[in-house]
Amino acid sequence: MLELMATSPVFYISFVFGLSLLIGSFLNVVIYRLPVMMKNDWQQQIDAHIKGDDYMDDHATFNLVKPDSTCPKCGHKIRAWENIPIISWLFLLGKCSQCKTPISMRYPAIELLTAVLSAWVAYELGFNAVAFGFIFCTWLLVAMTFIDIDEMLLPDILTLSMLWIGLLLAAHVPDMSLFDSVVGAATGYLSLFTVYWAFKLATGKEGMGYGDFKLLAAIGVWVGWQHLPIVILLSSMVGAVVGITLMIIKRKDTNLAIPFGPYLAAAGFLTMLYGDNIATWYMSTL
Repeated sequence: MLELMATSPVFYISFVFGLSLLIGSFLNVVIYRLPVMMKNDWQQQIDAHIKGDDYMDDHATFNLVKPDSTCPKCGHKIRAWENIPIISWLFLLGKCSQCKTPISMRYPAIELLTAVLSAWVAYELGFNAVAFGFIFCTWLLVAMTFIDIDEMLLPDILTLSMLWIGLLLAAHVPDMSLFDSVVGAATGYLSLFTVYWAFKLATGKEGMGYGDFKLLAAIGVWVGWQHLPIVILLSSMVGAVVGITLMIIKRKDTNLAIPFGPYLAAAGFLTMLYGDNIATWYMSTL
């Protein structure tokens, strides 16, 4: 199969698209369950600290595997054929097979988004180790984007996985520079860390979370320190436009909190694919 993917771009891209549809279905689980798992863990730590030796963990198992997926309205257990990406949602007309409660279109949308973005990477980069790494990053970025939108959280297990896997790949793949990746990680983290503390000292408020630092560090591993200004510029411009628009629409003051992770993720994705082209265009325009 690997030989066929290496020699047939159509098969390779189609395979990536189909696999990423399945991954997108799993990402829906991650997006919902991972923040709940984190909050449960925090609560258990608090309970253990308060109760001390009397603490007993009697919470039901809740992770990415258990309990089985069910309809939130009627408790109907989702069967295997009801969990086929996109197809099941269309076949069921976007409703639970038992109680007919509408199923959010967001689920198939995330599956399709994951597949399209991954196939895009495969098309642009071809069949090689760097492309495989970028496809994996795409999966992580999709998960982080929607978790941050929902919960204003960027879980360490996702940001640090992206960072460390990138460093390992850079150490073994000639197309990536380990030096550029290490410096990119450090520069990415320290740049937002500096902005965070400058803003906090000036206003007494926290302007962003530590998850944003870690995400930019992870992106820096993959794009290199040279392209980090592009990521910061793109994400800041889009974030500013969206933030101002939301303040106008919702008539909120400047204390309106918006997640920065989605803009970093989008800017990082585009820079991974087109960093050199963007830099060339920007410098020629300037």
